[in-house]
Amino acid sequence: MSGLDRPTAPTGEPKRPGGDSTRLTVGTLLAALGVCAFSLTFPATAWALEGLGPWSVTTCRMTLAALIACGGLLALRVPVPARRHWGGLAIVAAGVVVGFPLLTTLALQTSTTAHAAVVVGLLPLTTAAYAALRTGARHSRMFWAAALAGAAVVITFALVQSGGTPTVGDLYLFVALLVCAAGYAEGGRLAREMPGWQVVGWGLVLCLPLALAGAAVALLCEPVRLTGHTVAGLLWLVAGSQLMGMVVWYRGMAVIGVAKASQFQLAQPLLTLLWSVTLLGERLTPAAPAAAVAVLVCIAVTQRARS
Repeated sequence: MSGLDRPTAPTGEPKRPGGDSTRLTVGTLLAALGVCAFSLTFPATAWALEGLGPWSVTTCRMTLAALIACGGLLALRVPVPARRHWGGLAIVAAGVVVGFPLLTTLALQTSTTAHAAVVVGLLPLTTAAYAALRTGARHSRMFWAAALAGAAVVITFALVQSGGTPTVGDLYLFVALLVCAAGYAEGGRLAREMPGWQVVGWGLVLCLPLALAGAAVALLCEPVRLTGHTVAGLLWLVAGSQLMGMVVWYRGMAVIGVAKASQFQLAQPLLTLLWSVTLLGERLTPAAPAAAVAVLVCIAVTQRARS
């Protein structure tokens, strides 16, 4: 197992009986909390798009989150990361700060949240594959079989919910899938060497000049109509998806490993569909409970599979 996927104990701390078990449990809970936060991203984006254009949503989200992160880093006098970390931080910034938010926002102009859920159904496989290629890690056949089965369930369910017809946003979604997998995996690796919130924070700081310029241009060129939904959606994208969600997600990956943490995302499309019903008024088919059970079984298998 590689350094990217192997949970490691903190240095300088005495080992206590049950300490590793408790730490893995906390890491698992953090990863699950991150997925719950991310499951609201598509509905929140749909709300934000009610009053803002896609470029305005993306750049305002980046700008507000980056300003908060910059303030936190300055207030706590966090030292600038070492030179060896900036390459990984650039991938995090390109993948999860700019690429995924922009591409999925553009996709949601023509795709429903159910159809867009296909991309997060595939993220566990692409994240695990990127991590394996990045580090040369090898996982058991049981791990990959369960991951493939779970992805198949999620993809089938999401396609059925959307009618099975490809949309013009599919290209955006699949490119978003690739860049987000790289950002997740690199962020999980960096979170082993610095706190997860600093990984997110420095990634946002890297994008601040671009975000400020982009927001100024987008708000001038796109229509702006602020509503309660628009404000609430944008605030969640900043506080929930970009900040809190990413912090707990990266920390969870650092503890239990990128590949295993990524399998929790198999449940994300189903959670997104649940929010779509309660927040957006979309309707689900009776297949939802069966799909949920199948996905949870796959997640349980991947968590028990040894590398």
